[in-house]
Amino acid sequence: MSHIPQVAILVDTSRSYGRDIVRGIRRYVAENGPWSLYLEPRDLHSTFPDWLKKWRGDGILSRTVDETMLRQLKATQLPVVELRTSVLKHPFPFVGMDNSVVGARVAEHLRDRGFQHFGCVLDASENFFVERSDRFTRAVCDAGFECPVFQSERSNWEQHQRDLVAWLLKLPKPAGVFAVNDQLGFWVLDAARRAGIAVPEELAVVGAENDNMLCETASPPLSSLRLRGQVVGYAAARLLDEWMQRKHIPKPGEKHLHLPGDIVVRQSSDIVAVEDPRIAAALRFIRQHATENLDVNRVAREVALSRSVLERRMKALIGRSPGEEINRLRFAAVEKLLTQTDLTLDAIAARCGFNHPQYMAEAFRKRSGITPGEFRRSRKS
Repeated sequence: MSHIPQVAILVDTSRSYGRDIVRGIRRYVAENGPWSLYLEPRDLHSTFPDWLKKWRGDGILSRTVDETMLRQLKATQLPVVELRTSVLKHPFPFVGMDNSVVGARVAEHLRDRGFQHFGCVLDASENFFVERSDRFTRAVCDAGFECPVFQSERSNWEQHQRDLVAWLLKLPKPAGVFAVNDQLGFWVLDAARRAGIAVPEELAVVGAENDNMLCETASPPLSSLRLRGQVVGYAAARLLDEWMQRKHIPKPGEKHLHLPGDIVVRQSSDIVAVEDPRIAAALRFIRQHATENLDVNRVAREVALSRSVLERRMKALIGRSPGEEINRLRFAAVEKLLTQTDLTLDAIAARCGFNHPQYMAEAFRKRSGITPGEFRRSRKS
């Protein structure tokens, strides 16, 4: 019999991201296996299984939680692919999310909704949380706005919530707040409810990681940026497979970073935040009808403004004209359909408000630098 690789998966399965990583590993094994897999339910504080200390397997996929576990992984002298960035200094190749993009995506989401006041809630216990916060605050400041940061301390939850309530009350409203993970986002929504702050009318909240249990249990449901755990799991399994076969020996500490997914918009940030009621109505109308062959004159009639006044006010408030906003949303819809479906360009053009597929394809190439087909292939790879 040919040798079947024996691989241990030491990945926390208590959150959606970890479970998605396991799904990605499973998909790689289904396509390229068989492997003999060790897998058990784990949480963020699960330890290194004792029996693995004398195990004669072939490789390990790990989300390492502490120095003890790190030492035990090193002692196996096996190929180890790390799936969790942290303050730990490890020699293993790393596969994971590009967290520098996470904060920028959330800032763009809140700015697109017209927010001019912001805040960030940070847990500084992990480097990747700090990286998300830093990128968010930098994007907000680069746009000309301020971004106060609340640093979360978890030792006493009731005191934490009282401090968070006081901080939220001081924020100018309406405000867009980024919580660097969904647990913090859940707590921000709880603090807003205690403080009597209306969500999303006065406070829009966005988390990160899109943990379904936390996001859907939150009141109101929490918007969150989706991490692409299945992509990470698949890529990590492929890297480990190449290493075990000696096709590619990774360098110590080399990083393989993948872009996060889109923001899953739930009630906590599903609002247009501008103080001008006519422009707020125009933005809502554009968001609802952008893919219906909408033009600027129709928007102007809907909100009872002249076209020139509408364009001037919208440009001043969100930095884009009505036409630019319509096109931005249309092409965002095109990107979503290219990524998530196998629809033809003709069908995508019809769904996104373009009369001519050829015009859509050429305009897409001018905006993004690549053709729709190249964009689709790059996202699916």
